[in-house]
Amino acid sequence: MVSRPHTRFAVVMFLVLFTAALPKFTRANEETGKLKIHVSPKQAYVFVDGKAIRDSSQTIDLAAGDHQVSVRNYGFAPNTQKIHIGAGETTRLHVALKATGDRVAGPFGEVNFKGHPRAAVLLDGTTPDYFVGHVDEFDWNWIWHQRLLLKPGSYNVTITREGNTIWSGPITVKAGQQLSVNLNRNGATKTKDWPEGNTIPPQPRFHAGIASATVPIAPATAQLTAGATQVGCGQPTQLKWKARDAVSVSITNLGNVAASGSSTINPSKTTQYELVAKGPGGEATQTATVNVGTQPTATISLSEPEVHYHKIGDKVVEDDSVTLKWSTANANSVTIATLGNEPLRGSKVIEATPDQNGVGPVNETIRYNLSASNTCGGTAQQTALLHVVGSIDPAPPVTLASIFFPTNYPKRTHPTIGLVGSERQALVQAVDRFENHEQYDNDRLRLMVVGHADVRGPKHYNLKLSERRANDVKAYLISKGIPADQIQTRSEGKEQELAEKQVAELQSKDPQKPENWMSRRSRATWLAYNRRVDIILEPSGQESTEAFPNDVPDARILWQRPTPSLKAVEMAAKSTSAAPSLHAELMSN
Repeated sequence: MVSRPHTRFAVVMFLVLFTAALPKFTRANEETGKLKIHVSPKQAYVFVDGKAIRDSSQTIDLAAGDHQVSVRNYGFAPNTQKIHIGAGETTRLHVALKATGDRVAGPFGEVNFKGHPRAAVLLDGTTPDYFVGHVDEFDWNWIWHQRLLLKPGSYNVTITREGNTIWSGPITVKAGQQLSVNLNRNGATKTKDWPEGNTIPPQPRFHAGIASATVPIAPATAQLTAGATQVGCGQPTQLKWKARDAVSVSITNLGNVAASGSSTINPSKTTQYELVAKGPGGEATQTATVNVGTQPTATISLSEPEVHYHKIGDKVVEDDSVTLKWSTANANSVTIATLGNEPLRGSKVIEATPDQNGVGPVNETIRYNLSASNTCGGTAQQTALLHVVGSIDPAPPVTLASIFFPTNYPKRTHPTIGLVGSERQALVQAVDRFENHEQYDNDRLRLMVVGHADVRGPKHYNLKLSERRANDVKAYLISKGIPADQIQTRSEGKEQELAEKQVAELQSKDPQKPENWMSRRSRATWLAYNRRVDIILEPSGQESTEAFPNDVPDARILWQRPTPSLKAVEMAAKSTSAAPSLHAELMSN
């Protein structure tokens, strides 16, 4: 008979051992509930919060709260759901798995395990996704067949239960061989021939009898293709993939992906994409290479290789234009020197302007340098050369002649009579030259008309006389088209006389030598040179030439000292030819 102290000690030891044997999901002094789960097929295995519990229908003590329950059986679609366990309550759960997957063809090697029959077997991974069965399904192959069939290769096995790894290690499977792993001896292995593995027909993914089970594990497969394997920089192509019997699927540069799908990619360099599919049946890979052309191409051309340019003063009178055309391929940006950023292809009308500014011949080459680049680091350069020839000339000079008047003309009583024919003709030429020059000068030109008189007569009289002369010239210029606001007048009288020495010098330089009668009577000639109107071109200040018209028919009437008759001046104003009547009138004076 056992004494009471011994009895109490035995009871205490029993309670300690019982408490230690409880699943880790229950702890002393912790509120718990129960999960009563029914599974189909009956061999299905239950995981709670990622930890292997055991196979078949069962009741599990769990801490009160939320849990994740996953029911798995190889060859069936897994079922994972969240449940809530109430303290002191029982939660019932019924899970019926659905079969999935095709038969698996050999050749096979067989693997069986000894020890820990309720432990879960994981291949090539440590999460429930890699579950292939429990040890009790793979621990006998004699009268009844309880076997795990694997394709030849290397695998990493994890045997686990209730969050504990019982054994983990690599195995190598060969076709036609049986591999036994003794879990009680730290995974010690034995092999023997199993010829049936080389000829066994394709097997369903899960088959179980009263005391038998056959689970052939399908190898992971991977398919990866690229829609276009040769693209330009930044151009898109599409990757398509499909993996089967894989838990995790990843692709280079894309990361983890779904088991099947597609993605548009824009590689910037030649890239090899690798699809890696991992599952209980091992790892499968496939690659697809997309070749990226990083070198852009470019062309640039001109419709004409040479243009002409002619500028007179400030006016461009000839400026040929050409069309610049360009195109690029496999480029993202285009820059053309002297033009700036441009579209990838296009055309532009070019009016070539030389760099030269000064007067002289033009002979320049303009370079249109095109630079194309892309985001892949490729560049291309092309050049079109345009030859510009021509000249830049000064504005044509305004050659103006001073206008001369007969003695005492115009009179106060006849203020519009005094311009003889030769001087009218000189003014017509002055108007033509003024208007022609104005085309080539940006400045608004003006004329200053300055009247003079010879030394004879009082100062006041000569001022009025020179004023009438200036006004007469101005009126004639206006009548020929020069705007009145571009003409100013000034009266000098006899204040700004040409000296006799100056007149002699002017005559010596005159290509039209004076008549003898002018040379013999130098004083009369000196006086004639001072009966004039000077025309000054503004703003340049260019003055008219003070050359007396020696060679015109009415030169004598302009030269003679006595005041010519009104009739003679009127006749001279109407004619520029030496008519007999005019000549006689002149000689009579």
